[in-house]
Amino acid sequence: MPLPRRTLLTAALAVSAGALTSPAYASISASAQRPRNAPDAEALRAAIAGLPDADATAALVRIGGRDGRWRGSSGVHDLESGRAADAMGRFRAGSTTKVVTAATVLHLAAERRLDLDTPVQRYLPGLFTAAFDPISVRQLLNHTSGVKPGDGFDDPYAHRFDTLPPRQVVASAIAKGPAFTPGTRQQYLNISYTVLGLLIEKVTGHSYASEATRRVLLPAGMRDTYFPGTDPRIRGPHNRGYQRMTAADGTTGLVDVTEWNQADRFAAGDMISTTADLERLLHALFRGRIVPGPQLEEMFTVPADIEGATFSAGLQRMAVGDRVYWFKTGARYGYSTAVAATRDLRRTVTAALK
Repeated sequence: MPLPRRTLLTAALAVSAGALTSPAYASISASAQRPRNAPDAEALRAAIAGLPDADATAALVRIGGRDGRWRGSSGVHDLESGRAADAMGRFRAGSTTKVVTAATVLHLAAERRLDLDTPVQRYLPGLFTAAFDPISVRQLLNHTSGVKPGDGFDDPYAHRFDTLPPRQVVASAIAKGPAFTPGTRQQYLNISYTVLGLLIEKVTGHSYASEATRRVLLPAGMRDTYFPGTDPRIRGPHNRGYQRMTAADGTTGLVDVTEWNQADRFAAGDMISTTADLERLLHALFRGRIVPGPQLEEMFTVPADIEGATFSAGLQRMAVGDRVYWFKTGARYGYSTAVAATRDLRRTVTAALK
């Protein structure tokens, strides 16, 4: 069952500090103290013990950086067989896809294929109505665009094998009109990154998946990561994903939702990955191997003139003790994910729960 994003991230960060003594999916305060030595392996093993339970069936955690490394997994591959979870298994990475999308856009900006201050309406003429003020590419990246969320299926589970085209999702959002004047507020939504996926395709003339793969996944060495599109399966080794649902008789239980066509998530959340590949992404990205320095600064820049803003281009800022982490969480049916790192890569965390 997808867990609350903040819960997953704070749990993962607490695990990285060796501060957890309760299950990894528990609600953990974000005030965990900064790790000063190698991770406490005993505490970490205890932290992810006890799975499966009523809410989760497995946990996969990788902690890295100059402060030391730890790798761990717990739980089961599937409830039917009860065999151990595959620590290297693939999963739906959800909104951590946005890190890759932002990096792809910034890579194009470095090539001067697009300009971050140019209105997206200039690149995608006819997509937005006259009700919208000009929305810069940067405002899409940092969630200050003012575009309302798009529509989905009324009963997602019943339509889990149907295709909802991303352009249709965008059209439904634009039909609602703007939520606020661009650049005046920050509101985290998938729709801005769905539009960015369309922008990537228009500017390059190629599919979002091919451009993101060529510009980000391959340079980062993410060989087990891909974009499934309309394919409802997870290819290669993976653990089964479960969602808590209510039956007709009112009882609730975990339902296997591993197979699900999630093409509507597109550039906002359609990626399938592993904890090892997400760790590779953090290292390659933060070291400047994907996006050149001037454009990379966008990923560490939160709008200074918007009260309460925490999102940058593709990431989010959070203080944990006396450290600042740049992170992203994600949740798709059956899976929850978190990635986080200090900018100097002294500590990295990638975690997945299902």
